[in-house]
Amino acid sequence: MPIIMDHVSHVYGADTAMAVAALKDVSLVIPDGQFIGLIGHTGSGKSTLVQHLNGLMKATSGNIYFNGEDIDSEGFDKKRLRSKVGLVFQYPEHQLFETDVFSDVCFGPKNLGLSQKEVQLRAYEALKLVGLEDDYFYQSPFDLSGGQKRRVAIAGVLAMKPEVLILDEPTAGLDPKGRDEILDQVAKLKKETGITVILVSHSMDDVAKYVDRIIVMNKGSVMYDDEPREVFHHYMDLEKVGLAAPQVTYIMKDLQEHGIAVNDDVTTIDEAKEEIKKYLTKLAQGKQQNT
Repeated sequence: MPIIMDHVSHVYGADTAMAVAALKDVSLVIPDGQFIGLIGHTGSGKSTLVQHLNGLMKATSGNIYFNGEDIDSEGFDKKRLRSKVGLVFQYPEHQLFETDVFSDVCFGPKNLGLSQKEVQLRAYEALKLVGLEDDYFYQSPFDLSGGQKRRVAIAGVLAMKPEVLILDEPTAGLDPKGRDEILDQVAKLKKETGITVILVSHSMDDVAKYVDRIIVMNKGSVMYDDEPREVFHHYMDLEKVGLAAPQVTYIMKDLQEHGIAVNDDVTTIDEAKEEIKKYLTKLAQGKQQNT
């Protein structure tokens, strides 16, 4: 069942002179199994939005529905909601605290009241899903690399068996290799499990490479909501609000402006390779016909 946001607004410090509208009349449908990129400049409302999806924050107005139920209705089980809509915060490794990796991942499912056998099985499966080798299971999480810690933190959420996984800037502070490893693992996880993934990111290149749909936030409102190709077609409007298209899009536009007949409506390196390959093939065929 989808998550539905119906005309949701959130005001920090409502009824005070310091009131700030963080979300303004946001309506969205998050269907099952979609890979969504949520982008926007700092202060655009991204983090506020995702914290509404699992009930960490309550809407000032509007309604949010999960599996057809209003999450703010009386008697709604928000503990269960948070096990089904898992949120991994930015720098999640700061939340690691157990003596070893396996114990840390067991913490969430243990609090669901499951048997020890089920808790351990979930922890093992989650650690394998994020690609962590068995050799690391009983090491201190604080002895791991930044990327490995990030994987452990994600595994801790996956062990709850969520239907929706929200990642708030999951690659923040990682080097390029660590960033690619985390996002490749998330993409693999998405493919293998069919879980809904919401990726909050500042990196247009990362979003373009992995997601099916992009939601652009600006000043608390939804600016664009479409597939990546359509969103990045508006790159000039994105630039006005502190965003941009992926780097490869600008490169292709430069090539076209210099008389090279390639489609500039591409968003990933693989797409650019195919476009350039087509151009070179046509060029070679033209030369052969002229000889």
